[in-house]
Amino acid sequence: MKTIVALLACLFVMNTTMNAQTKDEKEVLAIVESLRQAMMNKDRATLEKIAADELVYVHSAGLLEDKASFVNNIASGKFGFVKIEYPDVTVKITGPNAVVRHKITGDTNNDGVPATVNIGVLLVFQKQKGEWKLIARQAYKL
Repeated sequence: MKTIVALLACLFVMNTTMNAQTKDEKEVLAIVESLRQAMMNKDRATLEKIAADELVYVHSAGLLEDKASFVNNIASGKFGFVKIEYPDVTVKITGPNAVVRHKITGDTNNDGVPATVNIGVLLVFQKQKGEWKLIARQAYKL
């Protein structure tokens, strides 16, 4: 009986440790959520703050944007997100970089044309002067 209890305790500790998030992972997840909210709310200031000056933002259809066009197209509503969810988010910290993968599902309204979206996304953040900045985004069709 002691062996079973010890084994269960060990498995519990291993599971808790494996699911624990580092401080950086928590910060990146918070930034990803801020990005999601800013895209839905067309929040120019937050988009400007999250995006690095050297941002490379690629849409699933292949359109390539820099920081200025990304921010302007979201803030103006050219690419509008009515409702978006980010299921299956994973974060991997590698030095000063964070690689985030997730899906985007929801409703869009691009130039007044409603549609649904179901794509995969790869985000790359870099810690610059103590803040996580989005330096790259690549979307792909599922």
